Amino acid sequence: MTSADTLVQLVRDATFARVDAAGGIHGTHGTAPDGLFLRDGRHLSRWHLTVDGTEPVALVPADTATDDTAVCVLTPQGTRDNPPAYTVFREQTVSAGELTEHLRLVSNRPEPVTARVEITADADFADLFELRADDRHYAKPGVRRETHHTDDGLVFDYRRADWHSRTTVVSDPAPAGHDAVPDLPTARTLRWDLPLAAHGEAELRVTVRALPHGLPSGAPAVARPSRRTTAPADDLARTCERGLADVDLLTIAVTGLDGEEVAVPAAGIPWFLTLFGRDSLLTSYFLLPDRPGTAAATLSALAATQGRHHDPVSGEQPGRIVHETRHGELAHFRQVPYGRYYGAVDATPLFLVLLHAHYETTGDPALAVRLERHARRAVDWMFTDGGLDEHGYLVYQPDPNGLVNQNWKDSAGAVCFADGTQAEGPIAVSEAQGYAYDALVRTAELAAVVWQDPSYARRLREAAEGLRTRFASDFWMPDADFPALALDGRGRQVDALASDAGHLLWSGILDPARASRVGQRLLEPDFFSGWAIRTLAAGQKPYHPLSYHRGSAWPHDNAVIVLGLARYGLADHVRTVVDGLVAAASPYGYRLPEVLAGYDRTATARPVPYPHSCSPQAWAAAAPLALRTALRMV
Repeated sequence: MTSADTLVQLVRDATFARVDAAGGIHGTHGTAPDGLFLRDGRHLSRWHLTVDGTEPVALVPADTATDDTAVCVLTPQGTRDNPPAYTVFREQTVSAGELTEHLRLVSNRPEPVTARVEITADADFADLFELRADDRHYAKPGVRRETHHTDDGLVFDYRRADWHSRTTVVSDPAPAGHDAVPDLPTARTLRWDLPLAAHGEAELRVTVRALPHGLPSGAPAVARPSRRTTAPADDLARTCERGLADVDLLTIAVTGLDGEEVAVPAAGIPWFLTLFGRDSLLTSYFLLPDRPGTAAATLSALAATQGRHHDPVSGEQPGRIVHETRHGELAHFRQVPYGRYYGAVDATPLFLVLLHAHYETTGDPALAVRLERHARRAVDWMFTDGGLDEHGYLVYQPDPNGLVNQNWKDSAGAVCFADGTQAEGPIAVSEAQGYAYDALVRTAELAAVVWQDPSYARRLREAAEGLRTRFASDFWMPDADFPALALDGRGRQVDALASDAGHLLWSGILDPARASRVGQRLLEPDFFSGWAIRTLAAGQKPYHPLSYHRGSAWPHDNAVIVLGLARYGLADHVRTVVDGLVAAASPYGYRLPEVLAGYDRTATARPVPYPHSCSPQAWAAAAPLALRTALRMV
């Protein structure tokens, strides 16, 4: 069985490929799908090489020469007395919508020969949601899959109603022929007869191009900012450099406000190579001191997709900021609600936070002026559909067809009581109230200074102070001396001890005395593993070190907490968490993954990886930049 650890991943320009140690693709499903992917679809599901009828084995397994290129060395199986006749040097490169295969075949024979090279290819056009390991089946009526031959390769064609996707295969030299594959109706085997002189060599180049629905001419390349190339001085600097490189890999082109094309950070690979509200917003916030243009692009893209009307399926509401966008077949036919899905309680206030932070960082009011109308709509959403007027807090109702939880801990069961029971809605999760408070304070400043609307600024300040007062009364748990994770639909405190409390330091909703006590509590051994602060304190009934949100540790979560610790001047705590995270990154090429298992640092020499973690993942990649900012603050 193929696992994520045995696959080599290549990524560039919103396109990624995952191949095995010999460069092959087998059409796997589940937690480790392989193939060539673009816009939430798999455009190559089989890629199998043989030479003279046998499958070569890896002398040097595939490894990434760069993030978009893998190389390996293959030979047919041989023995001491009958050594391999050929050596195959294989290079595979991903670029905008393409996988390019370069084979250099070297003969080990003293006489001229002709080698038969064959590649079996297929494209199943599976949607990413079909490939995930949740045993769901999606009906796909009226599908037509066809394979057409061309002079220099193949065309795989997929149609369903108005949906049309293609994958083309082009080779140089052109194939000598092609054959059908038993039991695989659309697969074809292409063959080439390559002459080699004595101890000579021959080359073959094959390009696979994904042409998804909505991008009939293929994926555009994405412009990236230049980065310095001098050697980083220490482990934090190396982790920051790796993080910036990963953000570049995850940068995609999307349509922003007024139809402009903007480059924004997608959330992560393999499941989330698309625009996400909170992920892209927090990533952009972390990058602000280094790349304020990323924030401007993200805000433009999210303003362009801001909700306009009420749609109970997608959760769209006027003024609401989108949670995620999808371009796959299932989203197109609304078999999943994620084409534009708005099920996030926090993306809207974070939009406002980032808008002000961009102005604060750059001193340039132009973006805040341009997005004033969108900002006011976002504020209106917080008071109306968001729940501030009716409930006094931002709230969400669990969506049985989408996300049960709509904060950053969005897995089912993540917002739980100390006994493990999932809270029922409408749920007011703690960190979203902090975001709302911060958004109101920051937008009040924009209103007063940039928009010249003092009465609106006064209204927002008064609302922020009222929220802060209510929060202190309703969320604080005296016995635990710690804020509740949430209030449930009956107003009860959801009493699990969770890392969300650290976000309250970042937003500034806590008074200094309580903030200091929260900061100290988060550094106690049940929370802090030595690598990072856990999502849920160990020792509680629902705690599990390999749970997605109930005991694991997330770098971005820790980055937000560290910024909060720095805000309240808790310098020693800042340095402790930064040291743990940098030490966690060092054994993995200075790359922080999406999430780490919650095991204590004393248990293993390096942090235990979470088995289904995205890597690279945008807000984890940007987290080291936030750590560096926090250190500068103290």
